[in-house]
This record gives sequence, structure tokens and C-alpha cells, in this order.
Amino acid sequence: MLTATTNDIAGHRIVRHIGVVRGITVRSRNVVSDAIGGLQSMMGGRVGAYVKLAEAGRQEAFEQLVEHAQAAGANAILALRYEFNEIMPGVTEVLAYGTAVVVEEG
Repeated sequence: MLTATTNDIAGHRIVRHIGVVRGITVRSRNVVSDAIGGLQSMMGGRVGAYVKLAEAGRQEAFEQLVEHAQAAGANAILALRYEFNEIMPGVTEVLAYGTAVVVEEG
């Protein structure tokens, strides 16, 4: 699956527009990550425990996005974007979305 944050992919042309596709996940922190994250945040700088949680959410939403696009018959996703919303303290929704298309080289 080709993916891009742009509206086209160099060297490819769009032969069919399928439409909007998305992948979504809801993730929560846990006691261990909160404890580690709390300690790291007191020291300042990068909070690795929370970076890992955020990356896991993005990856899960991305994988669902690709599955949705493949099921619709796409071989590429254009204008890929992520959105994050805090549903409640410690619970975050991660949404990945874009435009599913069929592209050909040329």
C-alpha cells in the first residue's frame, strides 16, 4: 500500500478515486506507564513511556486504515492525516484518515 500526506504520488497517476477511509483506536494509559512517565516528566525532556504509548496508538490506527483501504480495493492512500482527541483523562482516541485511490505508474 502506497501512502502519502500529499494529494498525489510522484511517478503515479490516479486511475480511480474510492473515497475517504479511516482507522481508529482508543488507548488508555496504565499504572506502569503512568508511574514511569511521571518519573520521567519530573526530570524534564522526552517522556519515553508516553512516546511508546502514542506510537502504539498511531500504528494501530494506521494498520486499520490500510485494511479499510485494501478492503475497498485501493492500492494507495493520499492526504493521510492523524487526529488525536482526549476522551477523558488518560484515554485518547487516535484517528488516521485519508483518501483511498487506485494508482498506476506513469
